[in-house]
Amino acid sequence: MQKRIALINDMTGFGRCAIAAMAPIISAMKIQTVPIPTAILSTHTQFPIYYFDDYTSRMPDYIQTYKDLHLHFDAIATGFLGSKEQVDIVIDFIRTFKKEKTFVLVDPVMGDHGKLYTTYTPEMCEKMKELVQYADVMTPNLTELVTLVDEPYPSQLPTFEKLSEMCEKLAKQGPQHIVVTGIPFNDKQILNFIYNTGEDYQIVMVDRIGKDRCGTGDVIAGVIAGSYLNGLSFYESVKKATKFASQCISYCEEQHVPHHYGLCFEEFLYQLGEDL
Repeated sequence: MQKRIALINDMTGFGRCAIAAMAPIISAMKIQTVPIPTAILSTHTQFPIYYFDDYTSRMPDYIQTYKDLHLHFDAIATGFLGSKEQVDIVIDFIRTFKKEKTFVLVDPVMGDHGKLYTTYTPEMCEKMKELVQYADVMTPNLTELVTLVDEPYPSQLPTFEKLSEMCEKLAKQGPQHIVVTGIPFNDKQILNFIYNTGEDYQIVMVDRIGKDRCGTGDVIAGVIAGSYLNGLSFYESVKKATKFASQCISYCEEQHVPHHYGLCFEEFLYQLGEDL
């Protein structure tokens, strides 16, 4: 039977991020995607102009259809959540649809480079910790990791032991598998730090290619979710995701694609379905 994943994130028309990036990527891995929008945007907020429609008030009625249909989900993936109300709605969704073999991936889209997004007040950060309790898999960057475990943002690269200590602290709140993504290791490499409960840490290094690109985290989270749902180990899922993202970024650099246009993943989607 074909597997099915719920994608709880914003829907952005132009810019290759959130559901618009994750849905085709996971679909290419032969998994049915069911979008649950938290907001509708014409372009993402890195563009000088955009249309934004907060979907919070309509989410319960939207989700009620799936409750009435008694739909089954093999996985649930969450992305950017803009309010405490949305966190509560997502928790209710997970409580309703998470079964014994359903895994939940939480990408805590809270900030980057040591700074939180303006919507992430201390109160909202505490609210996100409630969602962490329901996660099986998490994909925070370093900013999000330190925020969720109440640590200061480091002035220099943390040691592997320190990263492992923080991941262990986060894992005690819920998730068994954590990858801290996109840590600048040096001028030429990016570190992805993998923590699996009860195991030694693992790392996946990739080349640093150009500047940061919008939507990279969504692409990586999408490939991880699809790969893990298709039976790959968490380590192999992360490895596949970072390799795929690097390939897309290299192509973008060659074609001089603006950074806020996201990753040109369309060129390489066919690879994700190979050997399945």
